[in-house]
Amino acid sequence: MRHSCDFLVIGSGLAGLLFALKAAAHGTVTLLTKDALGESNSRYAQGGVAAVWDEADSFEDHIRDTMIAGAGLCRREAVEHVVRNGPRRIQELIALGVSFSRSEDEPDTYELGREGGHGRRRILHAKDQTGAEIVRALVEAVNTNPRITVTPYAMAIDLITTGGLARRQGELPPHPCRVLGAYVLDLKAQRVDVYQARIVALCTGGAGKVYTYTTNPDIATGDGMAMAWRAGARMANMEFVQFHPTCLFHSDVKSFLISEALRGEGARLLNTSGERFMSRYDTRLELAPRDIVARAIDAELKRLGADCVYLDISHQPRAYLSGRFPAIYQQCAAVGIDIATQPIPVVPAAHYFCGGVAVDLTGESSLRNLFAIGETSCTGLHGANRLASNSLLEAAVFAHSAAEAAAERLAAERPELVTLSEWDAGDAVEPDELVVVQHTWSEVRRFMWNYVGIVRTTRRLKRARRRVHLVQEEIRNYYWDFRVTGPLIELRNLATVAGLVVDSALRRRESRGLHYTLDFPESDRRWIRDTELERRF
Repeated sequence: MRHSCDFLVIGSGLAGLLFALKAAAHGTVTLLTKDALGESNSRYAQGGVAAVWDEADSFEDHIRDTMIAGAGLCRREAVEHVVRNGPRRIQELIALGVSFSRSEDEPDTYELGREGGHGRRRILHAKDQTGAEIVRALVEAVNTNPRITVTPYAMAIDLITTGGLARRQGELPPHPCRVLGAYVLDLKAQRVDVYQARIVALCTGGAGKVYTYTTNPDIATGDGMAMAWRAGARMANMEFVQFHPTCLFHSDVKSFLISEALRGEGARLLNTSGERFMSRYDTRLELAPRDIVARAIDAELKRLGADCVYLDISHQPRAYLSGRFPAIYQQCAAVGIDIATQPIPVVPAAHYFCGGVAVDLTGESSLRNLFAIGETSCTGLHGANRLASNSLLEAAVFAHSAAEAAAERLAAERPELVTLSEWDAGDAVEPDELVVVQHTWSEVRRFMWNYVGIVRTTRRLKRARRRVHLVQEEIRNYYWDFRVTGPLIELRNLATVAGLVVDSALRRRESRGLHYTLDFPESDRRWIRDTELERRF
């Protein structure tokens, strides 16, 4: 089947939902999501959204904290753009019905939390379920907007570009190359449809599932990053993968984040000897930036041969804990951990990609009319390490900037809707051994965790690169022989992202932020530059 629209939005987290709402004022919008509407990384964000909200705070303070956390690689203009526009975007979210937690003492005042790397309290939150509250409000707004067509259980396979069409015909690609739409698998009908669009917005989130242990939901398979790369978009800083320091360590629970907000309220990290250890690693103790805390925990685990460390917030009253952190309190209680009296077993886990599709201050990629917003993009805000709770802020600010720029492009140029050919399955047959996909998926995640994790070496990275190349070749052969399925598309995307992370990490011959290598343990001023990758066709 063929579908047409002005704006094609792929992904339904904060970035996709907000972009769709804003773009709908200027044209028809089709929003694709490979699961139910709103299922996204955004929905699982616990801590909150950072913004200058209190009179005691300032834009310069927030900018400085962001730049320090980014370890010298933040783009100053991107940081200023996000920080200075942040409060207005938060006001918009509130107007759309987002209910942030208020102070018990002053009901007219929002309660502001503090997290690692922030010099002041500036985290607006909805208890410990901020992402869920934001997504709830945006989903309600999208569902009542007549100009937005929502298509759930639809998984984008590949972007369609003028360059791709030209290469298929044996012609030289035009310059600049522009995006024309996407091929999309209807997961229920098991049919590939073609979507023609004037503007495409990639809002597909991150790729935490490329690692064995992650805080991300199962949908986080790097789809937007991989599609953009295959289409020829420039990528940047893929080596900077943030490992959240505190993921619940329990055999019965998978991927449950223990919010950084607990450390903001005084929670202490203890090793298996009951010793508070962060003083050996940073003077900011538990409130150091995430890269430092994650490496400190990793070092303690290796030094002691332990499976986990512990996060202790038992000094806080039970009533406060159950009220401020209800989801964490209840989840821990469900597995027999009373956080009012017991420390929480935690380990680091893959959490957030600071790199992605390289974009400008409007969110546009190197492919004309292709915008990338949220975690799938690299705006320059995060540099080598994301400051806590800046991600939801970035998504909100760039959703607005991208929607404005896309609307102007639509009005000024009215890009042509090109009639695209239907998907050609060729001689592909039904897949006969899905166990091959499952086995390869596990293999990718294991070698990425073992060789491309918190602490790296050149030898491990080269070993990972050999494995990636072998896996990618196997996937290519399997991909063209069998009909596409959701798991196969996700595996193909994960392997693509894995290759980008490894290649970027091998290029950076220093340690900076989230990229720490034992072969080059110090930072080097000569490497204060982005790691850019661009596909050669």
